[in-house]
Amino acid sequence: MIVPFDQLPDNARVWIYQADRILNTEDVQTITEESNRFLEGWAAHGAALKSSFKILHNKFLIVSVDESFNQASGCSIDASVGLVKTLEQKLKLSFFNRSQVCFIINDEVFESTITEIKSLIQEGKINRETLTFNNLVPTIKGLQEDWVVPAEDSWLKRYF
Repeated sequence: MIVPFDQLPDNARVWIYQADRILNTEDVQTITEESNRFLEGWAAHGAALKSSFKILHNKFLIVSVDESFNQASGCSIDASVGLVKTLEQKLKLSFFNRSQVCFIINDEVFESTITEIKSLIQEGKINRETLTFNNLVPTIKGLQEDWVVPAEDSWLKRYF
């Protein structure tokens, strides 16, 4: 059962998938169609899941479920990962490339590999205050408050 993303409670669970390229209009349309189709029938042990999705910065797919309505099971979570893998195949991209890190620089999403971070810091392109994305936040509240944080407040702090 799909609900508007902004109607999910703060404690709704989220999964953030970062595309390895910027999503174009056709990509967004495909993701929207496939996600709506999937979420409309998403269930855990036959019980409907109150869920939603959102695409942010033409880069991130966020899937959410209100577990106060019905708990997502391991099988239902696996099914949602199946949706993302299907999207990868259809769109010829990856949502599971963990070697890419995104930042906001000059109000735009900038992506680099983990191996480039030290040189980007030395060049001054990235500093302690540069905003980065914490794709491991677990809830809507975390998405709102802790998803975009200064690099010094993330795992990147070890580089400063």
